[in-house]
Amino acid sequence: MERKVTLFIQCIIDGIYPEVGFAAVRIFEKLGINVECPSGQTCCGQPAFNSGYRKEARRAAEHFISIFSDAETIVCPSGSCVNMVRNHYPELFRDDAKMLERAKDIGSRTFELTEYLVDVLKVEDLGARYEGRITYHDSCHLIRGIGVIEQPRKLIRKIRGAELIEMKDSDRCCGFGGAFSVKYPEISAAILEDKIGNIITSGAETVTGCDMGCLMNIQGLLSRKRLPVRALHIAQLLGGQWK
Repeated sequence: MERKVTLFIQCIIDGIYPEVGFAAVRIFEKLGINVECPSGQTCCGQPAFNSGYRKEARRAAEHFISIFSDAETIVCPSGSCVNMVRNHYPELFRDDAKMLERAKDIGSRTFELTEYLVDVLKVEDLGARYEGRITYHDSCHLIRGIGVIEQPRKLIRKIRGAELIEMKDSDRCCGFGGAFSVKYPEISAAILEDKIGNIITSGAETVTGCDMGCLMNIQGLLSRKRLPVRALHIAQLLGGQWK
């Protein structure tokens, strides 16, 4: 049977880094998988949820469930968004039996990009090439929320010309945390300084990850410090959308 995936694109990617979305499409095209991307999709509701606006978060979740209700498989290049759908939608609808069932169902069909490639498609080698040393940042929701740890690393190790170098404390927060970085800027900045220090100490020329929010935060300080390290989403490395 012909495979088909429906892409859910994170807000930051949609609004600021569309090249990451194009890279995800290119990956599936290379694999011969049909891709759909509903134009009516919006935010999954995570910013509202994390800020305590549960009514608004439910409204966004209801829209998500409606838009993706007929999707066979939903794939998103963001661990934090997948964590929201899979783990927090049921919490939002715990007092609504009908919506709770729908939330659980759609969560079972929603996957983070590397998780889907490695665990579902059983693909590790995409024929990608990238010359240089790469270090990997484990984003919080990806590793703690949905348990994705080795899948990105397996994919990176298969990139021709690349060397994966583990940074110290790769699983420590980068300080972004969405609304956290706005509400607690001093704490966020201190956490980010530690992360940047570990990236530089690794000796890598590129830092990658599976969440563009983290990478945007990291690239911001790298740029302000004029450090010669670039931040790229793993989809860009695998799909060749990094030049």
